[in-house]
Amino acid sequence: MLAFWGHDEAVAMWVAHHIPGCERGFEKCRAMGVLDGEKLVAGVVYHNWEPEHGVIEISGAASTPRWLTRPVLWQMFAYPFLGIGCQMLVMRVSERNEQWNGRGLPRLLKAYGFDKHTIPRLYGRHEGGHVFSLTDDAWRANGFHRKELAANG
Repeated sequence: MLAFWGHDEAVAMWVAHHIPGCERGFEKCRAMGVLDGEKLVAGVVYHNWEPEHGVIEISGAASTPRWLTRPVLWQMFAYPFLGIGCQMLVMRVSERNEQWNGRGLPRLLKAYGFDKHTIPRLYGRHEGGHVFSLTDDAWRANGFHRKELAANG
């Protein structure tokens, strides 16, 4: 798997197409894509950046669970925390999200240091959701990227 940058609009459109209810897409954003060979298999969109608070929202989609390798995770989180100086990253997930209801993502988010907040009606009258937050301190302390952090910050 190979992470790539520089195609924000195309990756953001791909991600929006793969998230139910995201038809409006993303406005001003930055995006990272993930290739498996020459095929786009995942994308992460950074949006709703609030530099005065150091907070950014992240949304993503994937067509395979194999996309989330350690090198991809490093790039995915180095951009907000080291690249633009975020102090907190926020991610919203519908309680109906099929990827979320699988076994891997909830465990990974917890291990990675995310805090989970459940909010009824986050996605409308009949659909709740979860808001996950990850601080820069929790990211640095999670142990996933000791070598990279030692070399880069």
